[in-house]
This record gives sequence, structure tokens and C-alpha cells, in this order.
Amino acid sequence: MKVTRLPDVERGRKRSVAVGTFDGVHLGHREVIKGADSVLTFDPHPVSVVAPQHTPKLLTTPQRKAELVASLGVQELIVIPFDAEFAQRSAGEFIDEILVGALNARRVSIGENFRFGHKAQGDPRLLAADERFDTDVHPLLEVDGEIVSSSHIRGLVLAGEVAEADRLLGASFQLSGEVAHGDERGRELGFPTANLIPDEALVCPGHGVYACLANCRAPGGADGEELCLPAAVSIGVRPTFKTGRGELIEAYILDFAGDLYGSELRLEFLARLRGERRFEDPASLIEQMHRDVERTREIAAAH
Repeated sequence: MKVTRLPDVERGRKRSVAVGTFDGVHLGHREVIKGADSVLTFDPHPVSVVAPQHTPKLLTTPQRKAELVASLGVQELIVIPFDAEFAQRSAGEFIDEILVGALNARRVSIGENFRFGHKAQGDPRLLAADERFDTDVHPLLEVDGEIVSSSHIRGLVLAGEVAEADRLLGASFQLSGEVAHGDERGRELGFPTANLIPDEALVCPGHGVYACLANCRAPGGADGEELCLPAAVSIGVRPTFKTGRGELIEAYILDFAGDLYGSELRLEFLARLRGERRFEDPASLIEQMHRDVERTREIAAAH
């Protein structure tokens, strides 16, 4: 799939375009995108520009969003660099200059709650009234009586309900980052961990222990083997020990021994095992960690 920033878009080619922020590319978004050959989205999230005090923690990085959109068979992802100047465009200008002028849209697909243009004055009715293209307006998707939305899924992730979040996303919720040095406390306990520092811009699962799949490249540079192994992942501040550190993501990767410092690690969250708790002594913690590892192995095997 080709990823293009709006100023560089190829002009003249007719497009069937799905338009939206699409954070998470969840099941509702997938209905909007279905059948489109192009997806038009925004970076950064428009709320971070027009009302920064309400900026949401995101479900996906731009890279992850592109990966998910590509998996749907879309030919091109077009990214609008959203800034204060772009936010001043009227709804009419957005239609005339972007959808018609730049993208030559023959079909536009949106969700029923899509708003656009200065002060969100544009809505589906305005698009549907334009005879230069066909407009498909998709109703909000409901699953088990609950509307599927990015904000609802963010709430699930924050609550640790990652299995339900995965179901509504249509893919696993993921976090990734460079493996950082920690206190090596896990190594002392017999469970060496690969540590990630949470990205402040992204939603992070609530404190607790999770069954995950860890994707990383084994040491050896660009030619290193790609690994996908079960991982028992702890998110929190490690209440059994006084460390002085803030929140940390610690992944114990099963059946792996090696140095991943500086490597990129991607964690796919499958299920929450338990909440974070304080143990009376390290021995009790180690006993529980053995149980966490075995449960992780079972969940990963069934995934």
C-alpha cells in the first residue's frame, strides 16, 4: 500500500475514498473503509489542534494505523498534515479543494458521525447533497448493544479488558518501543524482562499482568531472526519493591534467552491475567509469576 501526504498526492486519478480519523481501525471503521481503494486520514489527531486540552490517548501510532489499513486491501493511505491553518478551512473548501480538487473522488464513504471543516460545520448531509460524487453514510456499528467507538475501546484498554478491546478492534491491541534498561529485578528473580517505557501519547492497559505475544528481532542486526513468542507482561510500578521508578512495561518472553537492549519490541495483548498487587516477600511473588507464565503459555497456544 502506498502512503502519501496530501501535498504529494497523485492528481487526476479517480478515487473511491473513505474519510475519517480511524484511530484503532476498529470494526466500525472497517465498515466505512470496505470497498474503498483509498483512505483519507489526519495526523496528528484533529482534536490535538482544535482543542488540545481534550487530546485523547491514541490506540494506534501512524505506523500501526497504516499497517491495519493496508491489511484491508486498500491501495493508498493519504495523510493530511493537520495543523491550525488546515483547521481554518471551511467545509466547502474541504470538499472543493481536497475531495474533488486533489483526490478527484467519485465516491466518498464516511461514518454517520463524521464532521469536517472549520468549527465542524460540515456533516454527512452536506456531502450527500454534492452531485460531483456518490456518498455512502454508514451507521454507527453496534456489537452486543454497545456502539463500537475509539473512545469506548480506549476505556476498555485502560480498564485492562484487552480481550474485549481486541474483539472490537478486529485485531490485537499492540504497544511497541525500544527495549530499555531497568533495575534487572526480574533477572534476580529468575524472570529477566525486556522493558518498555510507556508512550505518553498512547493509551496503556491498566496496571496488572497480561498474556501477550512478543514480536521482536533476535540479536544480529538486520539479518536477525524474527521472533514471535508468548510473553507474560507486567504493567505498573512494582509495589513489592521500592524502586522510585514510574510506570513501566516489563515483558518476560517465554523460551527466550538473549540481550534485546536497543531492539524494537512489539507486544500483542491477548488477555488480562490479574491485577497488580503487593506480595509479602519475593518468594511469594516468584510462585505467582510461575503461575502467570503457565497461564500465558496456555492462552498463547489457543490464540
